[in-house]
Amino acid sequence: MSSNSPFEMRFDPRTIQHLGVRMYSTLPPAIAEIVANAYDADASRVEIQLEQDGDNPSSIVVSDDGHGLAHDEINEKFLVIGRNRRDDGDGDPTPRFGRLPIGKKGLGKLALFGLATTIKVDTRKDGLQNVLSLNWVDLIDSKNTYKPKPEVVDGSCTEPSGTRVTLSGLKRKSPFDAEALANSLSRIFIVDDDFHISLRSPSGERLNVDRQRRYGTLDIEFEWDFSEDHELGMDQRLTDGLSGKLMTAKTPIPPSSGLRGVTLFSRKKLVNAPEYFTSSTSSHFYQYLTGHISVDFIDELDEDVIATNRQSLNWEHPRMVELREQLSSLVTKVAGEWRQRRKEKKTTDFKEKTGIDANAWLDTMSGEVRTNTETIITSLGGEDALEHFGTVVEALHALVPEYPMLHWRHLHLKVRDRVRSYYEKKQYGHAASEGVKIFAEILRHMTGLTSDAYELVNDVFGIPSVGSPKIQLNAMSTESERNIQDGQGHLSRGVMRGFRNPILHEPMDSAVPALFSEVDCLNILSLVSYLVTRLDSATVNPSVDATS
Repeated sequence: MSSNSPFEMRFDPRTIQHLGVRMYSTLPPAIAEIVANAYDADASRVEIQLEQDGDNPSSIVVSDDGHGLAHDEINEKFLVIGRNRRDDGDGDPTPRFGRLPIGKKGLGKLALFGLATTIKVDTRKDGLQNVLSLNWVDLIDSKNTYKPKPEVVDGSCTEPSGTRVTLSGLKRKSPFDAEALANSLSRIFIVDDDFHISLRSPSGERLNVDRQRRYGTLDIEFEWDFSEDHELGMDQRLTDGLSGKLMTAKTPIPPSSGLRGVTLFSRKKLVNAPEYFTSSTSSHFYQYLTGHISVDFIDELDEDVIATNRQSLNWEHPRMVELREQLSSLVTKVAGEWRQRRKEKKTTDFKEKTGIDANAWLDTMSGEVRTNTETIITSLGGEDALEHFGTVVEALHALVPEYPMLHWRHLHLKVRDRVRSYYEKKQYGHAASEGVKIFAEILRHMTGLTSDAYELVNDVFGIPSVGSPKIQLNAMSTESERNIQDGQGHLSRGVMRGFRNPILHEPMDSAVPALFSEVDCLNILSLVSYLVTRLDSATVNPSVDATS
């Protein structure tokens, strides 16, 4: 330690002991403090170099192209622990990118001692260079004042403005995991087009820390982009400038990913680790939810509500209580939309794969048939059944097709195809009437007769067991055959008298459903179908005249 150093750090030893190595003993949050300083310095680029001697970490170098620090700024700003830059007039937008400062507590520099015993700062501004080294052992042995070791003081420099921080004497013993560090930093910062963060591994591989990296491991299914004027937005008084994106993955997000939940950022940096802002998280929706929301307004509050480690907010603050309620409402609304979107997508995917429209299929059922079918699908996982049990649902569809009650009657095709549209519209009286009309048309077509209704049936089938009928179903050589022939005539008369006439002679709004329900309609159609089916093998006696 040099007693002639022009640089001086003033501190309370208790602050060093409490906020130094204890708070920042892992790599990502400590490196994030240097990156945040670069952001505040109006940098457009930050590069992190990880260096190893074999498998042993040797140093970490973080360089930026920000405005750097002059000699007096090092003493009055950088080396003052606990300095609130906003109270000191440093809260104005930066000249290059118009940024407002991330840092507020002036404690970030202590984070670096959680990783290394020596911190070398090389900073250039306006053609002058200053280089100084801070040593943890010398610092902790000092009392209230510590003088870092100077290497260059206001030296002439041709390099552009910027700062390079080198951490050496690393406490870390295991090899660097550059990929993991890049992933962690991508979750700490919102990187935009004016602020680029890159990382070089010990092997020289360049890794970009960007928006794609943050969610790159997830297979995103749905997204909700919103801002202060979005339909899911919040109270303007609380959320001036608020914006964000919520997303859901196709499969549950692993808790170990650090992405499950909604992260809050202020001025591009993490201020609240992912969470759901509600006490009830039993719904499986929360396993799929991720995203981020910028709540920059909290940095304008008189009281500092951001925890020192920037992992949580002071949710007891009145404004934070209101914000939490609104965030909870927002997540709840998204959850409802997610369920609807997911259901629609699974239904669409299932239809594309099988040709079955599940919603339309269920809408064709009623009563116990629908209830039991829905119970089966629900027991298989609801809309998930369409994805995971598609074969089972297809088999169920074969057993219970669209309009199953109509299907199960196995109606003659000449009847079914023509009455189907009436039945599907629940016009049961029309469907029954159309069935009887079809039967009459077939009789006229087979015989050439022009009579109608009851008279037509008498003309076709004549007097039971007397003479030869116009249409003969069989040889009529046995008692059974004659009974079938006579029964066809009696049933045909009953169809005309019992169904056709009441339907045609009553106002349709009173006949349906008061006189003929869905079951009545199906029963009539079944009987008509039976009569039409008997005609398929019948013969026509052209020599037989119509009989009154």
